[in-house]
Amino acid sequence: MAVPAGAGFWRKVLAFSGPGFLVAVGYMDPGNWATDIAGGSRFAYQLMFVLLMSNLMAILVQALAARLGIATQMDLAQACKAYYSRKTSIALWVLCEIAIAACDLAEVIGSAIALNLLFHIPLLIGVCLTALDVLAILYLQNKGFRYLEAVVVSLIGVIGGCYLVELVFVRPNVMEIARGFIPTTQLFTNQEMLYIAVGILGATVMPHNLYLHSSLVQTRAISRTRAGMKTAMRYNFLDSFVALNFAFLINAAILIMAAGTFYRAGYTQVAEIQDAYHTLTPLLGTSLASILFAVALLCSGQNSTLTGTLAGQIVMEGFINLRLAPWLRRLTTRLLAIIPAVITVIFFGQAGTAKLLILSQVVLSLQLSFAVIPLVQFTGDRQKMGEFANPLWLKLVAWLTAAIIVVLNAYLLIQTIRDWIH
Repeated sequence: MAVPAGAGFWRKVLAFSGPGFLVAVGYMDPGNWATDIAGGSRFAYQLMFVLLMSNLMAILVQALAARLGIATQMDLAQACKAYYSRKTSIALWVLCEIAIAACDLAEVIGSAIALNLLFHIPLLIGVCLTALDVLAILYLQNKGFRYLEAVVVSLIGVIGGCYLVELVFVRPNVMEIARGFIPTTQLFTNQEMLYIAVGILGATVMPHNLYLHSSLVQTRAISRTRAGMKTAMRYNFLDSFVALNFAFLINAAILIMAAGTFYRAGYTQVAEIQDAYHTLTPLLGTSLASILFAVALLCSGQNSTLTGTLAGQIVMEGFINLRLAPWLRRLTTRLLAIIPAVITVIFFGQAGTAKLLILSQVVLSLQLSFAVIPLVQFTGDRQKMGEFANPLWLKLVAWLTAAIIVVLNAYLLIQTIRDWIH
């Protein structure tokens, strides 16, 4: 898509808008719902700070991903292949595929739960039906990229609208929400809180979205002059800033809904999406709250499916130069997610799906370092980025962000292993 050189501000905003919202979809998928509901019901508003911190990290790393794509005309996968050894590139590719499979697992379970809640379709059949998403993906891709962006933004609008009404029903305590933005030391003394916090981090700063964003920004035909690339970086940052903050508001709304409804009523162990759905009506006094909740969940699962497919294609092509037919790539990824979901539903039922959802987000978080560190390294390298390399202050902030992600994940891993041993 060509961007008019002499266009005014709003015309440029419209021309560059889209990639940020496609990326933001991954920040409001069913995995986020599981971690936000668990966090809100167990710890009220205490994890609002984690949501905010995760969102700020997401804005930073997505800005770096866009910067990489515009300056080098390579996505993150291509950059890794070009600058690392073959063994390292293959290892990074495998880790990224694990992250995509974990994300897809969350979408499969979320969509199946939504179908069960809205139409009473058994979970097992709902999980199998998600394989049909392949047909929807192919149809939208054939329609064109701009059409795909429009569908995604429309679904985001539906999710946002549903939660706006939910908050009217909940009537949360504004002062308690404000206090939730103050960090608590409990995060490091309460392992359950830390587990959910890292899950929120994994659900928010999604590793494969960095690969996706660095590729999507290249769908706009820009002037390769210094001024043209600076303009592209500025407007892409604005696009992702608006989109990611909208995603933050939706995540915050989910956590606020869980805290204001379940925690306030003493339901402190509501971690399952199904439980949240069934208890919303009696607690809030209207069945519309439950219906809106399920509709938003279904939109969330379908939206995330679209971007997960795009990310999978970009990663596979970038790392190993393998281009599969879109239907085959989609079907392969979806089957990798359906198999563990089917096993969980058969042997562990609804309770198992809730645990699997949160586990999938922790797996995502554990993969983060392997996407964020190369991104920070590349964007800070003047040989690769030229004059668009990160300035010193941005390098420091970026490496600090990467360090926080690594430390949090290492801490969680050590605590989990310690629990297994004892």
